[in-house]
Amino acid sequence: MPENPLALEHQVCFALAIASRSVIALYRPILEPMGLTHPQYLVMLALWEFEPVSVKDLSGMLQLEPATLSPLLKRLESSGLLRRDRDARDERSLAVALTDKGRALRNEALKVPPAIVAGLGMDIDELMQLHERLTRVIAAAKNHSED
Repeated sequence: MPENPLALEHQVCFALAIASRSVIALYRPILEPMGLTHPQYLVMLALWEFEPVSVKDLSGMLQLEPATLSPLLKRLESSGLLRRDRDARDERSLAVALTDKGRALRNEALKVPPAIVAGLGMDIDELMQLHERLTRVIAAAKNHSED
């Protein structure tokens, strides 16, 4: 245990908050020419992998409340990247699917990961280890909050 357990530089939450803001800031100039914000990019990543998907399932994948996800989807829809349709099997459910323009944007997005790796100046193995550790932190925090 550090001598001063309340010292700012010893707080995991502080390091995570600063790391998150710093990494997301690297994405901004890369995503801007694509017309995407970082949260919109995350939505598009999920759709490029899993579309069509219900809003409920997309909300779970991104770990976002539907009230937070809905404005993101509206902006992406108004940009012509996706469409939201009532599910034919369940009229209460909205299905999200990419438009041709949204699918085509994936080719441009392929430039994003290498640009981020270069911007961080870290090797892939180091980043994959960091990802694994952060995933464990997320799971531990989630398990604790569910208790």
